[in-house]
Amino acid sequence: MADVLKLEQIRKFYNAGTPVETEVLHGIDLKLAAGEFVALMGPSGSGKSTLLNIIGLLDRPTSGTVSINGQNTAGMSDSEMTALRGHTIGFVFQYHYLISAFTAAENVMMPMMVDHGRRTDAMQDVAYGLLADVELTRWRDNRATNMSGGQQQRVAIARALAMNPSLVLADEPTGNLDSVSADGVFDLMRRINTEHSTTFLIVTHNLDLAMRCDRILDVIDGRISGQEAAEAENIPGSRAVAEPLSPA
Repeated sequence: MADVLKLEQIRKFYNAGTPVETEVLHGIDLKLAAGEFVALMGPSGSGKSTLLNIIGLLDRPTSGTVSINGQNTAGMSDSEMTALRGHTIGFVFQYHYLISAFTAAENVMMPMMVDHGRRTDAMQDVAYGLLADVELTRWRDNRATNMSGGQQQRVAIARALAMNPSLVLADEPTGNLDSVSADGVFDLMRRINTEHSTTFLIVTHNLDLAMRCDRILDVIDGRISGQEAAEAENIPGSRAVAEPLSPA
């Protein structure tokens, strides 16, 4: 299966060359294949957010290479990076960041409008289709302020899929939701992953949700290790973490 994401020896320094130089990421290697559904965990200060920004092409590593769908980004200009990010990576955040004055459909269309510079009927068709996928057809003409938190996050997921990305980065996507809504949003992402083979990397502090992913990647002191999620042998319906793999 092809790699959607490949990191090779990613290092990140802040204040490089000064007495307060700090190395945040220490030579990280990582691959995500098409269709994987992976959890990323780690305590505050572990380098998790820095790593996510580099994966999302929002920041550049000090050294090492980031490849998206086989494209090495090392020599790309900022505008080339922006274009690649817009067409290959979708983002879902803890807070939905919808435009309150816009309808659900208009919010979903925003990435397409930014890319094309204008609104078209085809964009509306795509938005309606995505809102149907996230079970919000009845609410597609509702403004964001007239929707529940769980519904708003479903709109945010539909928006993240608007450009048909290969990779979706979800940063604490259930963090602001109650447990029922959180389960619904998680199940929705899992269904999209299964039906469309979209790769998901989900940052979460919720171990129960993480254990329902294909893999758990732990970021500890700027280094990453992987663990496979496996069915618990003696507890029906639960997950157990297998023995740690070699560091990715």
